[in-house]
Amino acid sequence: MGISGFTSKVIGDKRRWRQYKVRTRKLPENYRTAVEGIERYLMYFGPVDGDNAASVFEDLADLFELAAADGTPIREIVGEDPVEFVEALVQNYEKGGYVTRERDRLTQAIERAEAEDAGTQGVSG
Repeated sequence: MGISGFTSKVIGDKRRWRQYKVRTRKLPENYRTAVEGIERYLMYFGPVDGDNAASVFEDLADLFELAAADGTPIREIVGEDPVEFVEALVQNYEKGGYVTRERDRLTQAIERAEAEDAGTQGVSG
């Protein structure tokens, strides 16, 4: 995979990415700093599908534009734990991502084990 393919996989459509960057550059400095921190985190731990990634970034810009317009404090947006905030945000977009698939597989395995356990409890050996 070339650099262009990698870039589009991480950030999605370049046009959407550039539009997002223009929007976030217009934010007041403190909001922009917060968005840049979240953006950096998302580059490592966000959705791996380009279209989902682009949607996350666009929604992030929407959220911070509205908050800046209303004068909402940053901590009121992200809460006390910014990682928890980003993880909750990402959960809305990562269906189909490998992390979600593995989480689902783990949950299903535990549910199967629990069902098997319940089925064998009634059988005496």
